[in-house]
Amino acid sequence: MAAPETSSTAPSTITVGVGPVTPEDVVAVTRGGAGVRLGDDAVAAIHRARAVVEELAAASTPAYGISTGFGALATRHIPTDMRAQLQRSLVRSHAAGSGPEVEVEVTRGLMLLRLSTLATGHTGIRLETAQLLADLLTHRITPVVHEYGSLGCSGDLAPLSHCALALMGEGSVRDAAGDLVPAADALAAAGLAPVELAAKEGLALINGTDGMLGMLVLAIADLRMLLRTADVAAAMSVEGQLATDRVFDADLQALRPHPGQAASAANLVRLLDGSGVVASHRGPDCHRVQDAYSLRCSPQVHGAARDTVEHCDLVASRELASAVDNPVVLAADDGPGGRVESNGNFHGAPVAYALDFLAIVAADVASISERRTDRFLDKTRNHGLPPFLAHDPGVDSGLMIAQYTQAAVVSEMKRLAAPASVDSIPSSAMQEDHVSMGWSAARKLRRAVDGLTRVVAIEVLTAARALDLRAPLEPSPATAAVVALLREAGVEGPGPDRHLSPEIETAVGLVASGAVLSAVEHQIGALA
Repeated sequence: MAAPETSSTAPSTITVGVGPVTPEDVVAVTRGGAGVRLGDDAVAAIHRARAVVEELAAASTPAYGISTGFGALATRHIPTDMRAQLQRSLVRSHAAGSGPEVEVEVTRGLMLLRLSTLATGHTGIRLETAQLLADLLTHRITPVVHEYGSLGCSGDLAPLSHCALALMGEGSVRDAAGDLVPAADALAAAGLAPVELAAKEGLALINGTDGMLGMLVLAIADLRMLLRTADVAAAMSVEGQLATDRVFDADLQALRPHPGQAASAANLVRLLDGSGVVASHRGPDCHRVQDAYSLRCSPQVHGAARDTVEHCDLVASRELASAVDNPVVLAADDGPGGRVESNGNFHGAPVAYALDFLAIVAADVASISERRTDRFLDKTRNHGLPPFLAHDPGVDSGLMIAQYTQAAVVSEMKRLAAPASVDSIPSSAMQEDHVSMGWSAARKLRRAVDGLTRVVAIEVLTAARALDLRAPLEPSPATAAVVALLREAGVEGPGPDRHLSPEIETAVGLVASGAVLSAVEHQIGALA
């Protein structure tokens, strides 16, 4: 589940230069509504690369994408007077998406990252075209991009083509108010004029991994927050199920020095510090030798997930620093001028693998969360709590079906964990005969992140009720803050059965917004 797309404060402005934008820049533009400007270094680089393209366009020697067709039609030479039509035809024909609109934040990420590549000076775009793309972001004019159409090779062709179409004043867009309007009308209302694409510009606008990369960056941001929140949920479950905190000691974690595991275990120690519930069974009279894996091994699972996220962040950082286009403009080895070269850098495999890896991570963290939740509801395993945490078991069902909902989501997430990147469907008359399916990997990862949010929220809701039932024993200050947050938000404590779905959705919102994590960190400081 993504964070809100708008900010309560006035949007800032992000400068896009020759170097890479940061993940924080991506979040600011996609979710914070930040505007965009081109840096002076980017303006100079764009001018230099355009001069190379115009020199090649005037030459008699064919240059791919400048004076020839594309893909399997690259052998056809295009006369000078037809090259503007070539660019228009390219964009119109490739804007072939279908299905529901993707989220505004995804399209804004797509646009920002394409602009970042244009700013490197390796695409041959004209300044006025790049500037219009920046202006659309600043005016919050968002082209309509569809769910289906990208194979993740030659980049996200169809999604990017829908964005390029809007620069031409064609197609549909969402304006700043979210209304669906013709692109030409939105441009006019903002005082902007469409562009007529010149040689090479159509290709420069549509050949990139920007859609899948933007979704990867957003997923990493979401998962970092959710994995810390999963530590909170695990601590509440350890506490509510009268489990031991000794297994999280630093000296035990040091025997297996994975950094994510150490961070997660340290979080659990801090979260449980000061717990009257834990203290009540810590003495010599406690005969519990080992807790279930879902409790005892939480740092090992959550930690492995953290380390995977950091690996994927490294992949994302490399891709953010890339200039992905085909062909690309390269400076001359010495002096002015340069050349245009075809390449395969648009293939989405590096990003697709990372996206698939994170879907596995999300599914497994959700799976262990569901197992912790289920233990609360089984009277043979919950150490004295009522069956299903019900007020009057038999008359009341308690949280029985909340766990069903969790289980249904986890089952779906396991299917989403099947990799998209191992699939490939040949296209373009076998010229493009191996594709990455990275866009598809990104789309299913977004659903997996939403699923993880819901599963963790149900664990938090369940554990909070269990902690209430442990009274008069007092939970730790950190976990007590979460219980108080839920109660203040309208998620009631133990009692007769009531309509449960609204309470689940409230808990989901508190997890997705980061409110659960913030409540904890207000008490004990930032978690690792």
